[in-house]
Amino acid sequence: MRDRLGHRTVGAVLAAGLVLAGAACTSSGDDASAGGKTRITVNCEPPKSAAIDRRSFEEDIAIFEKQNPDIDIVAKDAFPCSDPKTFDAKLAGGQMEDVFYVYFTDVASVIKRKQAADISKYVDEVAGYGDIQQSVLDIFTDDGKTYGLPRTNYSMGLIYNRELFTKAGLDPAKPPATWQEVRAAAKKIAALGNGTVGYADFSASNQGGWHFTAEMYSQGGTVVSEDGKKATVDTPQGRAVLQTLKDMRWTDNSMGSKQLLQITDLQQLMGAGKLGMYLAAPDNLPEIVKKYQGSYEKLAIAPMPGGLDPASRATLLGGDGYMFNRKATPKQIEAGVKWVEFQNLAPGTGANNWERAARNKAPVGLPQPNLWTGATADADNKLKAQYANVPVENYRLFQETEVPGKLEPPQAQQIYSVMDGVMSAVLTNRNANIDDLLSDASAKIDRLLANQR
Repeated sequence: MRDRLGHRTVGAVLAAGLVLAGAACTSSGDDASAGGKTRITVNCEPPKSAAIDRRSFEEDIAIFEKQNPDIDIVAKDAFPCSDPKTFDAKLAGGQMEDVFYVYFTDVASVIKRKQAADISKYVDEVAGYGDIQQSVLDIFTDDGKTYGLPRTNYSMGLIYNRELFTKAGLDPAKPPATWQEVRAAAKKIAALGNGTVGYADFSASNQGGWHFTAEMYSQGGTVVSEDGKKATVDTPQGRAVLQTLKDMRWTDNSMGSKQLLQITDLQQLMGAGKLGMYLAAPDNLPEIVKKYQGSYEKLAIAPMPGGLDPASRATLLGGDGYMFNRKATPKQIEAGVKWVEFQNLAPGTGANNWERAARNKAPVGLPQPNLWTGATADADNKLKAQYANVPVENYRLFQETEVPGKLEPPQAQQIYSVMDGVMSAVLTNRNANIDDLLSDASAKIDRLLANQR
């Protein structure tokens, strides 16, 4: 699930416009150049309603075209950048832009259907390409060939309120590292009273199933088998996830009485100073501050807690990037790779222009997107530190702790819907039977997977 807040929920805004605009988007060998220039269409320009982002994007096009006078960028604005209602139809109809936005979870399907160009011969020209995290590069790689470039990535951790930690006698510099420690901390925070919730979780609108998946990864488990054919929720790891939640909810009373919560509920609670902890990606932090009067000084994020075997823990990995129209000419592909490098993969330019971001009063210094290792990571981190306007110490542990990442499962939304029922049952029914819930969910997921083959 993904909307830069970890969800794949999307609106229908401009969906019709995307289809109509698509008819004029794709270039062919005959119209790929104009006036001696290589022309490429690129989607995901910020909409006019996002005035600052739109202006920055237009500035970047002007800078890039000045540096590359032989390239002409034709941008297409859209919100959301990729709408599942139109994405497959545009691809199948050959109406996709030359450089098109894609969620990590859609990459494998696009490659399988042979609907993206092989860009392997161009990636060595991308400065710092070898420093991009291997787990991210692997998403766009199949059979030794590369079919796209990342734009952002995210991984989930534990967002927590430093002020509540201090009031509860906990050390905010030493957040919980295991689920047992999360439970103990939640109990102390809830004991502060006055409606304070120690730990909260999702259990509605597929978000409960999404968080169950993240918590399964933290326990060292998965929700489907490696071949994507069988459910793997009815396991010791699945029982550990649900038993921990059940114990916090009913034995410790540390999760509050209101359940069937979604992301906005938790962000609002965190902004109001009434929630101690919840799982999320770092991009929740500016949402809590902007929309719910939270404070960067009070907010922090820690690595994903570990479970039954802390050494086997993983975190849910997600993000997005760009792929290239299989009908694009070699010159268009080369130009598109240059543009994505400038806009997303070079410290100090495009989306990584931290001086401009700070000037526009956007948060600088948050731990993600975190695409690189090595010298490129050092260069980007140095610029972030120079222009940081948020308390980077609050995120250092998350930034410096390497936790392996796993992508969402196949048929994610359908599986999340199944697991929503399990999460809501455990959090609303004191007598919920965990073994029965997992057995039933496993059978339902097996049927889902069988029907998709």
